[in-house]
Amino acid sequence: MFFYNFNPSQSHGNEKTNGSQILVRIMFGLVLALLLIFTTEGQAANEQSALTNSASQGNTEELVDPFGRQTPRSTVQGFIKALAENNASLAANYLSLNAGENSVESVRQLKLALDTGGRLDAELQIDNTPSGNLADQLPPTLEKVGTITAPDQVIDIILVRKEGEQGGQYWQVSSETLQDIRNSDISATPSLIDKYTLKPLQDKMIGGYNLADIFAVFLLAVICVAASYVFFAVLYFILRIYYPKVRNKPLPLDLKFVLPLALVMTSLILYEVMVYAGVSVTVREPVNRIKDIVGWFASTWLLLRVVDAIFSRAERQSYKKNQTERVSILSLLHKIIKTLLLILASIFIFGNLGFDLTTGIAALGVGGLALALGAQKMIENLVGSVVVVADQPVRVGDYCKFGALEGTVVDIGIRSTRLRTLNRTIVTVPNGEFSSMSIENFASRDMFHFLHNIYIKRNVDATTLENFLKEMEEFVVNHELTNSEWTQVRISELRQDSMVIEFRAYIYASGADEFYDKQTQLLIDILKEIEKHPVEHALATQRMILESPDEDKSAAKEKMVSVIDTTKDSDS
Repeated sequence: MFFYNFNPSQSHGNEKTNGSQILVRIMFGLVLALLLIFTTEGQAANEQSALTNSASQGNTEELVDPFGRQTPRSTVQGFIKALAENNASLAANYLSLNAGENSVESVRQLKLALDTGGRLDAELQIDNTPSGNLADQLPPTLEKVGTITAPDQVIDIILVRKEGEQGGQYWQVSSETLQDIRNSDISATPSLIDKYTLKPLQDKMIGGYNLADIFAVFLLAVICVAASYVFFAVLYFILRIYYPKVRNKPLPLDLKFVLPLALVMTSLILYEVMVYAGVSVTVREPVNRIKDIVGWFASTWLLLRVVDAIFSRAERQSYKKNQTERVSILSLLHKIIKTLLLILASIFIFGNLGFDLTTGIAALGVGGLALALGAQKMIENLVGSVVVVADQPVRVGDYCKFGALEGTVVDIGIRSTRLRTLNRTIVTVPNGEFSSMSIENFASRDMFHFLHNIYIKRNVDATTLENFLKEMEEFVVNHELTNSEWTQVRISELRQDSMVIEFRAYIYASGADEFYDKQTQLLIDILKEIEKHPVEHALATQRMILESPDEDKSAAKEKMVSVIDTTKDSDS
């Protein structure tokens, strides 16, 4: 019905590919574990259910019902099986008959009522415990398993719980239900199948089932699928024409949704169509189980198509808004949701095949716990990647500083974030650690800070220095590269050999490279402006005096060998 393909090459980056492969392998292993648990424990749980209840009362062998009537579900299944084998005497054991009643006639009347208007509950809805459903607002000894639509009334199909001679309990169709069927006006009128089916097929049997009924079910199923497909196809083309006119955008669905919708519709209406056509209950009930399985397949197929459409749209919007970091998270969530859908569909399909759903759900819980314990680090990185995308401390292309490193973000993956450093190397940081770091994002700033010092000799008088500071601050304030955020020229420190003049301003720039160009131009303009004032740059000096050890002190004082002055560029 549907295929779930996973291609690791579609992932973005090696880290994402490895993370996706690990996750899918774990999910695949979980599904296999579920299958093994179902096959090994499903039937064992059903077989031991009656034994467990019987063992609590004493002798197990004496309490096991030979006709398998321990639960309402097994009673209905056994009765339908007896009808399919055309064994009226066996089928009579599932009816609560009063003394003197004709068992064969009672079986015939009940089968006729079920064939013409009987609707048994879905197999999963019929209780499968010896005590029955105690929350159905009926007495504990009664269980409703379906209805029969008669010309003058609707008859409930009620099972009654009885005590065996050896103390065991079993279920039978109640005598009240049988009496209501006898009193109703149910006649053996020819059904649509009797009227229109080929006569040579009516007396043929295959595996205990009437060939005419099998052929009718096949034909009805084809008609339902074709009618549903035509209906949804016409509806799709109508929406395709009028939806853009109303919403001013194209229809977000395509033709591939029509077939799964048709199959879902078929699974919903096929049972009523079979009842209307008069398909025998012996064929209708097995087909109903197959129909439910097909319905689950079709529903899962449809949901997978819907999920694909939603996530494809979300990914296109992410690319359109230049939010490429969200694509990997969307891709991961896409795969997780599809995997969960497949697991849930498998559980319900196995339930329709007769396995115990509680076993699968318990196994899913245990498997989820094992997955959480065995993949803690991967889950931590997954949560970290979601935090990075949701909180957006950085985006792809941002230059940031994290810990002792800094660089440009080149990719935000499922497991890790990759950054390119100033040395052009790639640093890979797990998202679990990256999301907990203190991250400084340089790309988010709206302006750059200009802060530099100029060293002036201390041979300048106070008045000249005051005028110098005032004019330099006015120059920086009026410069074309600065703004009014914070502009100041001040004496930041008085040293023994110089005065430190601090120049502070903010410069608008779109990036670091533009800022460095503007900073260089501003520094050159400041140096040119300083040349217009009677001040001198102070250069750091260092003096070394060399003297000969053979000469006396007086001669050394008179004869200075050399005085070496070395200069160094200031930090400005």
